[in-house]
Amino acid sequence: MKILIATGRLAENTVRKAIGEKADILVADIDIAAFITPKKLIMAFQEAGLSKIYDFILLSGLVAGDFSKASEELGCKIRLGPKHAYDLGFVLQFAGKVEFSEKVPACELLADVRKEMAIELIRKTEEGALSPLTLRGVKIGGKARMKVMGEIVGAMEMDAPALQAKIEAFIARGADIIDLGATLNTLPEQAKRAVSLAKTFTKAPISIDTLDPELIKEGVEAGADLVLSLNSTNLETAGPIIARAGIAAVIIPDEERSLESFVRNVEAARRLGIEKIIADPVLDPVGHNITESIVRYYEFHRMYPEIPVFLGVGNVTELMDVDTIGVNAMLCGIGAEAGASILFTPEFSDKAQGSIRELKRASEMMMLSSVRESSPKDLGLDLLCIKEKRRRPDFPLPENAIQARPSKIWRVDPAGPVRIRIVPDIRNGNGGLIVAEHEKASVVGKNAREVMDSLLELELVSRLDHAAYLGRELEKAELALQFNRSYAQDDEF
Repeated sequence: MKILIATGRLAENTVRKAIGEKADILVADIDIAAFITPKKLIMAFQEAGLSKIYDFILLSGLVAGDFSKASEELGCKIRLGPKHAYDLGFVLQFAGKVEFSEKVPACELLADVRKEMAIELIRKTEEGALSPLTLRGVKIGGKARMKVMGEIVGAMEMDAPALQAKIEAFIARGADIIDLGATLNTLPEQAKRAVSLAKTFTKAPISIDTLDPELIKEGVEAGADLVLSLNSTNLETAGPIIARAGIAAVIIPDEERSLESFVRNVEAARRLGIEKIIADPVLDPVGHNITESIVRYYEFHRMYPEIPVFLGVGNVTELMDVDTIGVNAMLCGIGAEAGASILFTPEFSDKAQGSIRELKRASEMMMLSSVRESSPKDLGLDLLCIKEKRRRPDFPLPENAIQARPSKIWRVDPAGPVRIRIVPDIRNGNGGLIVAEHEKASVVGKNAREVMDSLLELELVSRLDHAAYLGRELEKAELALQFNRSYAQDDEF
């Protein structure tokens, strides 16, 4: 394809470096590319004496205006490129594959396109995947995507509304399987009731999480699809119940967590007639033989490649004061190589909130990576949250810059004070609303800009310093919602 990149003088070198030989470049008589007008584009084209017929001309993604008449005069399409020149190399890879837009910058358009393509590939791959085990229509093992199991801690003692809210929240965040956790005080009738209720709240597979044979019996009779967990302490009593019900069971090692005891328990489960076996070699926390446990996973998967494997990611994330995003992604990658079919997390502590969504995205990335036979990068999906994939260019400090200083004078805004807080979306686990409360009105919005615009429009702010302060606080509130953090006005973020 013949492509022309129109830019300004300041970005010329950056554009040339970004595009190489992939396109021609036209430098308009203007410093900043975002200020190119249809008239200046036509003048630059004519003055350059260009005779080529181009498939399209790409402008800066920040350009505004109607270029339809310029398009007619120059005899080619005029479309928006990326907002930043350094992204041109990435954007040009899609020339001819994607129709660029007259209104949407190419960097934003392609982010959506690549994501849609990735999601569609995941859907088709999952649809065609063969798996050795299915729970209520959910494929477990084989070439299917690793499924995320969310444990509701203390679920069996919750009242119906609380249990329903928790289940719906986990499903909204991406959980494929719901695990109902028991405590040492859970009664058999509570286990039966919890499973029965859960099955009315969701179509997702329901797991009962206990070693107690009595609780297992009641849960199985109530219709549990999966039991966590069996070892030598309860296999003889609970194993026949599970075998007769024909449901799945997670087998774990004995207390010493040796590979030998684990294999022995798996074989015992088979002899008892349990056909749907999921193996959990048990992932140990960092500082407590995590490396040895990963080796146990690897060795077991090599011995029994046909058995789906259970990876208790929460064992690590809950016991580590580190942001969960990278930890979850890395453990998901290790699990993919060790045969993991189920990724388990309780989202119990505050710092582990969001783990279900993170593991779901990580499992999708690992599926794409496997299909494309590549590392989990440039997939159209990612888990980048703080760090950047491509850094914007830095600029030198201007000459004669004035050192900023805080004002020593503080004045009350005659229009009145504004109290800012947030209302998180608990169900989805991220996002929510910003609330700005004034004595005359309470303004609610999803982002800082719309809330600030509304405060100004309602004339609830009258001083520039107050407006600047509110802008800072509203942006902090928006970031708090974006990163699923708490917020308190005037506190550091």
